[in-house]
Amino acid sequence: MTEPIHIPALLSGGWRELPFAPFREGIEISWLRQGAPGIAVLRYSPGASVPLHMHPDVEMILVLDGAQSDEQGTYRAGDIVINPPESRHSVVSADGCVVLLMWSQPVVFL
Repeated sequence: MTEPIHIPALLSGGWRELPFAPFREGIEISWLRQGAPGIAVLRYSPGASVPLHMHPDVEMILVLDGAQSDEQGTYRAGDIVINPPESRHSVVSADGCVVLLMWSQPVVFL
C-alpha cells in the first residue's frame, strides 16, 4: 500500500512549502501525482500564459491564490472550474496565480 499525500493548509498557503520546477515559460509546477490522473500545483508569474489547447477529458482547476482568465471569464482564489471533455481554451494570469489542477489525459495544443 502506498502512503497518501498530505499537504497541510493548502488553501491558506501550504502550497508555498511545495517544491516547484520549471514547466513552461513563466510557469512552475509541483507534481503531486504524475500519470493519469495528473495532479499538480502550477504557479504562474505575472503575465504568464498557456496557448490554446483542448482537453480530451475532464480538467478541474481550483484557484489557490491570485486569478487566471480564459475565454469564459476570470477565476479568483477559491473558484473551481471544471472544463468538460473536448473543451478548448487558452489561459493567462495578468498578476500571477497559483492553481491546483487535476486532469485524466494530457492536453492537446492547437
